Amino acid sequence: MLDARKLDVLRAIVEDYVQTREPVGSKALVDRHRLGVSPATVRNDMAALEEEGFITQPHTSAGRIPTDKGYRLFVDQLTDIKPLSGAEKRAIATFLQGAVDLDDVVHRSVRLLAQLTQQVAIVQYPTLSRSTVRHVEVVTMTSTRLLLVVITSTGRVEQRVIELPTGLDDEVIGELRARLNTAVVGQPLIEAANRVASVPEKFHLVDQAVVAQIVGIFAEAVADNRTDEKVAIGGTANLVRFGDDFDRSIKPLLEALEEHVVLLKLLGESTSPSLVTVRIGHEVPHDQLASTSVVATGYGPGDRALATLGVVGPTRMDYAGSMAAVHAVARYVSHILADA
Repeated sequence: MLDARKLDVLRAIVEDYVQTREPVGSKALVDRHRLGVSPATVRNDMAALEEEGFITQPHTSAGRIPTDKGYRLFVDQLTDIKPLSGAEKRAIATFLQGAVDLDDVVHRSVRLLAQLTQQVAIVQYPTLSRSTVRHVEVVTMTSTRLLLVVITSTGRVEQRVIELPTGLDDEVIGELRARLNTAVVGQPLIEAANRVASVPEKFHLVDQAVVAQIVGIFAEAVADNRTDEKVAIGGTANLVRFGDDFDRSIKPLLEALEEHVVLLKLLGESTSPSLVTVRIGHEVPHDQLASTSVVATGYGPGDRALATLGVVGPTRMDYAGSMAAVHAVARYVSHILADA
């Protein structure tokens, strides 16, 4: 375990390297940071850090840069996520609260994360297999045409226009609406279709066939979406600023950004909106992306994460700032979904 002074030296090296993109020397550390020791002592500490694999010297006579191990220790020492400024919080709230539906929330979140972190932002759409039914509405459009509306706990709205062979009177439609809501509200989508299977049996024989048609379309609507896994991406242009930070090129990352399965694997599966995870370099589950880091967290109403959002960039990233931004955006999105 490193002592406090060596941790201070490592922290200073990480901060300077992230800011300047240049290897850091002992004199620069003494000049820029109040370490309270001489350059000779700092050099000794740097030699010890290098021996233990926390920093490395990219070129002879050059300064030192952090290794993946050094970044990991630096991140682990960030015991608290630094709060955003009041202006930043107000900007996030104002930008996200203007969203009109779930798609708008996701795309606004991606743009906001990319802007705040200057990294590539990724937001997974709420995993509908974890969603529940919030409300079912059956609206009469004409005597033989209905609009079926299913609203989920994530704010997703599914609509189906149903053409009926014969009309249903308002009393039957009202009873159907009530029975559907009683059966499925609060239930996971994956179970909702099964719970309405017996609903037609509750109606008079003359109406059962038409009710069964409506129930069948409801079942199709929830089944079509329960395995939906989509992601939105923003800030790809930010990679241009980091071309030299990747071991080979940015091409593997650009290729990964085109594969949603890879992106979902990169984000991982977060179970709590309050936990921000950071994977650095070779911790990233994709061999060709060993020069990248991923900062991610879950989001969703309450304590249960419905999906994940985060940022991807080079290992030389502002971890404290990225973690704060990811945490803040996830919290605001969670509040929006809870109030939807």
